[in-house]
Amino acid sequence: MAAKRKVSPLQQISLGARLLGASVLAGGLVAGLALPAVGALGLTAKSAVNDFNNIPDDFTTPPLSQASYIYDGQNNVIAKVYSRDRTVVPESQIAPVMRQALVDIEDNRFYQHGAIDLKGTLRALSNNSGGGSTQGGSTLTQQYVKNVFVEEAGNDQAKVLEAQRQTVGRKIQELKYAIKVEETLTKDQILTNYLNLTFFGEQAYGIEAASERYFGVRASQLKVQQAALLAGLVQSPTYYDPLVYPDVALQRRNTVLEKMAEYGSISSAQAKAAEATPLGLSPHKAQEGCITATHSGEAFFCDYVEHIILQDPAFGATESDRQALWDKGGLQIHTTLDPKAQAALYSSVTSHVYAGDKAATAMTMVQPGTGKILAMGQSRPYGVGSSPAVTTLNYNVDRTMGGGGGFPTGSTFKPITAAAALEQGLKMDKSYPSPYQEPYPSMTDCNGNTLAQVDNPPDQNDSTSLVGPFNMPDAMAKSVNTYFVPLEKDAGLCNVVHMMNKLGITTQATYSPNSTTLAPIEQVQSLTLGTNNLTPLEMANVYATFAARGLYCSPTAITSVTTADHKSLPVPQANCQQVMQQSTADAITTMLKGVVEDGTGAADGFSDGRPSAGKTGTTDSHFQVWFVGFTPQLAGATVVSDTAKYDNLSYQSIGGVTQTAFGSTVAGPIWHDAMDGALAGVPFGSFNLVPLPNKNPPSNDGAKKGKKPGQNGGQGGGPGGAIFGQAGGTTGGPGGGNGSTGTIFGGTGGTGGPGTAGGTGIVGVAGGGPGGGNGFGG
Repeated sequence: MAAKRKVSPLQQISLGARLLGASVLAGGLVAGLALPAVGALGLTAKSAVNDFNNIPDDFTTPPLSQASYIYDGQNNVIAKVYSRDRTVVPESQIAPVMRQALVDIEDNRFYQHGAIDLKGTLRALSNNSGGGSTQGGSTLTQQYVKNVFVEEAGNDQAKVLEAQRQTVGRKIQELKYAIKVEETLTKDQILTNYLNLTFFGEQAYGIEAASERYFGVRASQLKVQQAALLAGLVQSPTYYDPLVYPDVALQRRNTVLEKMAEYGSISSAQAKAAEATPLGLSPHKAQEGCITATHSGEAFFCDYVEHIILQDPAFGATESDRQALWDKGGLQIHTTLDPKAQAALYSSVTSHVYAGDKAATAMTMVQPGTGKILAMGQSRPYGVGSSPAVTTLNYNVDRTMGGGGGFPTGSTFKPITAAAALEQGLKMDKSYPSPYQEPYPSMTDCNGNTLAQVDNPPDQNDSTSLVGPFNMPDAMAKSVNTYFVPLEKDAGLCNVVHMMNKLGITTQATYSPNSTTLAPIEQVQSLTLGTNNLTPLEMANVYATFAARGLYCSPTAITSVTTADHKSLPVPQANCQQVMQQSTADAITTMLKGVVEDGTGAADGFSDGRPSAGKTGTTDSHFQVWFVGFTPQLAGATVVSDTAKYDNLSYQSIGGVTQTAFGSTVAGPIWHDAMDGALAGVPFGSFNLVPLPNKNPPSNDGAKKGKKPGQNGGQGGGPGGAIFGQAGGTTGGPGGGNGSTGTIFGGTGGTGGPGTAGGTGIVGVAGGGPGGGNGFGG
């Protein structure tokens, strides 16, 4: 028989002190006490009371971190995002059996005692009289207070450990705050708050998330055996995890059921019946974040929305303020995304370029006149891992917004130069000789620096046969480099840069070397040829400005944000403003309409008569190809490029096809199919068009390149000569037959000398007066 433990007078006093101290902490007498030291606890009753009284009486229930939801423009959920998976629910949406199960296993006298249960507290103090740590005795109210401390610690592990320390000092603090909670909340409110706050394991915070995680049901639908399992997890979510330790979890669940029967919440028969059932798990894996937005490839748009909230001052003055807002969650984020446009874009980019291709494509659609981003996506799925077929880089945006750094835009930039020139008073009939090759002329940048003439390498066109003279519409349709560089000089390099700025482009999309700051625009003579790294979002918005007759709107993705307490937050605005004359924008639209009718983008227009305008772009060595275009209602920009080391796209299989890569042949069809699907059922609308110059300056050359295959290359031609034509060959011998009639853009041909009959034209129609030269492209 074990020896009976003797209790000394000092220990008797200590026990008395603990009893009295507990009574004080329970809200009883709070007079100053002067009792001897409390043994190994290292505190006197008086100091304990002083510590208690010195704790600020300002405990407030913090707002709980919970999941946020991102919606498209038709209120469909795009993604659920959270730092903690929690959905707060009211008492009415928690099954009564769940509430009773928790009370029975954790604090069966919850509705009978105050902030502390004196019996439990004294038992814990007695059991732990030998050291500074305490165990047991905590009421649900005290546990709730402790969980609040853990919640406030967030993801800071050091703060979490401090909040979980079970020292006497921490216990005293919990008791003080528990009293405050009991004074301000009813028992039912405390229990509801507890169930919404506590961690149930497997990333599930709160009873609603836990019910979904383990059983796939709402908290209001829980059955007794399910409620018992969840109530048993509270003590140790890891140790009793039913997905990892089902046998241990089963024993724990049955213990809860026994307690429920013991305290009369259920009958013994009900307990036995429930104990006989298996765990009945229907686990739903935690799915969080933009990676879950897989319906129509919305993940990259979702990622962009997250970056906006974390970076835009509209959502907080500092980075930490915005991060706190995001982590707190509970946000209802409504966006501009149009599900039909998004589905069409996603179908097009993934069918034309495969996820595993070396190249990738990205596309963004913007609504003219509002700046609303209606669709955004790319051919590679959103994801992490070593496979090159997935990525988290959003190729539609710049580096600061989670992007890959943009791409050189090629000739899609030329309309910006044309807009700057028209704003400076140059006219569309402005003509340049435009030889195949010529030096880059000297220019002056915005810093007043003179850029010297450069002839190695020189400015040159894509083909030796592409020679002028040309006016602006003809040069736009044929994408003549040796026209737009002189135009840039006459407009003023700095004026072109200022036009970029007005259109929302103030930096490149990539970082400067060894920094996290976006690189400045490179003000060089080749600027007009698209040498700066820009993004599909930027280019789509530029062309949306042309479609809106010069009204620039900052691109927007968010229409409203509401917090968990139903407070509306300010969101970034489009701040639309006129940045060029309407006549300038209309002239650009008219010229770009010609590109998709008779120019380099002729294959990418709509066969049903829907008006469209656009521009192709192909960078050096065919590293990137672009098509940027618009209708009256929608603008879109598409790029195809390698995303690692640039390589010539012409030698790659892209969507199962290997072909010479141009903007019109690779990017254009992606743009066409996406836009066609997005605009299905939408009325055509119309552009505000302006008259174009009649044609290029007359020459003695014969055939001009037109829209359809010609017949004779022709000397002695009839009326005709397409405005988009290329001059014919050299003067020949005796005259030949008449050439065919020119396109509707044609004028009267020039007078040629006697010559032989021209050969069959490549594209276009014959032109010229009597005795035209040999036709290169009749």
